[in-house]
Amino acid sequence: MQLKIMNLKYTIKSIVAGMLLLGSVNYVTAQEVIVTDSTSIQTEAEVRAKEEGKQGSQRTKVDGIAAVVGDYIILDSDIDLMYKDMQSQGMSTAEVTDCNLAGSLMENKLYAHHAIQDSIIIPDSQINGMIDQQLQGFIQQVGSVDKVLEYYNKDTEEELREELFRINKQRQLAQQMQQRIIDEIEVTPEEVRQYFLNMEEKPMFGTEVELSQIVIEPEVPESERQKVIDRLNEFRADIIDNGASFATKAVLYSDDEVTGRDGGRITLTRKDPFVKEFKDVAFSLQEGEISEPFETEFGYHIIQIDKIRGQTVDLRHILLIPDVTNASVEAARTEIDSVRSKIVRGDLDFADAAREVSDEEETKNDGGRLINPRTGDTRFELTKVDPDLFKQVEGLEEGEVSLILTQQTRIGKPQFKIIKVTKKIPEHTADYSTDFQKIKQLALRDKQLEAIEEWQREKISDTYIKVNGKYRECDYSSDWVKN
Repeated sequence: MQLKIMNLKYTIKSIVAGMLLLGSVNYVTAQEVIVTDSTSIQTEAEVRAKEEGKQGSQRTKVDGIAAVVGDYIILDSDIDLMYKDMQSQGMSTAEVTDCNLAGSLMENKLYAHHAIQDSIIIPDSQINGMIDQQLQGFIQQVGSVDKVLEYYNKDTEEELREELFRINKQRQLAQQMQQRIIDEIEVTPEEVRQYFLNMEEKPMFGTEVELSQIVIEPEVPESERQKVIDRLNEFRADIIDNGASFATKAVLYSDDEVTGRDGGRITLTRKDPFVKEFKDVAFSLQEGEISEPFETEFGYHIIQIDKIRGQTVDLRHILLIPDVTNASVEAARTEIDSVRSKIVRGDLDFADAAREVSDEEETKNDGGRLINPRTGDTRFELTKVDPDLFKQVEGLEEGEVSLILTQQTRIGKPQFKIIKVTKKIPEHTADYSTDFQKIKQLALRDKQLEAIEEWQREKISDTYIKVNGKYRECDYSSDWVKN
C-alpha cells in the first residue's frame, strides 16, 4: 500500500487533520470528459484547443491525465499540488516520490468509486456543515474571507464552497468505504497474546503521563445575558411586526461569522452534529415561524424556518454571544489561584477540587482525569501529545501541579486551568501486562491493514483502472498497472 503509515493514521482511525489537498485536486465531471477510445481520454478543453489550432489559434497546454480509477480522473497537477499541500501542513516530503503520491491518490479514488457502487450516501447537509466549520477555521487563521479566497485562488465564496463541497464529498465517501471494510474487525485476548509472543523485537514506548486538570471559566454576568436576550427579542419583533429581513439582520449582527455572511442560512437534519438544544428548537418549529431566544453552549440564538423537506429543514439563525466583564475574568483568575495554592500546600486534594470547582463537565466528575482521545485510555505518550499540551506538562514531575494556564474556548472566551501529572511512566520496552491496551491496538491495526490490502487486491482486479505515462513505470505495492 502506498504511504501505508499515513493511510493507517488517517484512514483506520478516521481522523483527518485539516483539508486533504484543499484547493489542490481538480475534479472533472463526466460532462467534461470525452472518451474516444480505451486508451485516450480528452477533456473538452483539449478538443476545443485542437479546433482552435486548426483555425490558426495558439493551442493552450492542457493538464495531462496521470490515471483513471473507476469514475475518477487523476491529473498530473494533482500530484504536483499534493506535494505543496503536504509541505503547507509541515509534513516532510524528502522521502516522498511522485509514485508514492500517485498510488495514494489512486487508493482514495478506488475507495470513493466503490463507496458509490455500494450505495454509501453522504447527506449534502453533512458536507455543508463541515464546510461552515472549515471556513470559520480558515477565517480565524488568516483574518478575513477575502484573504481565504485569495489564498485558494477563488473569486467568490460560492466558488470556494463548491470546490470544498466536491473535495469533502469525495473524502467522506472514501472514509466511509474504508471504515466499512474494517468496522467488524476485532482481536481476541488470545490473538493479542500471540501477536505479542510472535514479535521479533518488542517495541519501545516513550515516556507516558497520566494527567488531571481543573478548568475555571469567567462567569457571564446576568446583566450581559439579559442584554443579548433583549436584543434578539428586538430583532424578532422587528421581523414579525415590521417585515424586516431576518437574513439582513444575520449579516449585520450575528456573531456566527461563517453563516452570518450567508444570512444565517443552515440546512439541517436530525443526524447532523449540532448541539441538542439547537436541533430540538429547529425541529419544533413550522415553516415561517421564528423561535424565542434560546441558549446553547455557544451563546443565545433565534431561528427562522424557511422550508421543511421531510427530515431536513432549511433555516436561518442569529447568534449573539454575551460578553464577560473584566471583573468576572479577574474573579475566575483569583479563584483558580486560590485553589492551586491550597492544592500545593496539601490543604486540598486535586481530585476533590476538580469535582467541586471545575467548569469542565467532561472531566470534573472523574476528579479532572483526562482521557487520551487517540487511544481511549488515561496515558499520554509525551512525544505524541498535542504540541500545546506538551508545552504545558513537559517539565512537570509526577505529583506536580502546573502554573495557571490561560486558553480560549471555541467561541473565544478566556479560560484558566491547572494540570497535575498524576503518574509518570518512564520510557520502557513493551510489557504484556502493563501495556496490554497499546499492544492490542498494534494487533488490531495489523489485522485491519491485512483486511484493507485484501479488499484492494480484489477491487483493483475488477475496477477499470488506466495508468498513463511515467506512472506506469512505478514500483507499486498494489497492482495498479494492468497488463
